[in-house]
Amino acid sequence: MVNKGDTEAAGTKLTYEQARDELVSVVTKLEAGGTTLEQSLDLWQRGEELAAICEKFLEGARAKLDAASKTDSPSK
Repeated sequence: MVNKGDTEAAGTKLTYEQARDELVSVVTKLEAGGTTLEQSLDLWQRGEELAAICEKFLEGARAKLDAASKTDSPSK
């Protein structure tokens, strides 16, 4: 089982691509089945954590794009 504190510390070190790739792996394992209920719950929890990490990166990217488009567009 993944300790939440360990996940948060590790999560800050993951790149978007690493978090996304691990999330894909988690989803693949869940879809394949063959895991115990406890393993499935652990995978689900890790997937939720990874999705949150990815969302944080995407929100940051959206904010940068919004800021760039505001400075690039002529004022009316």
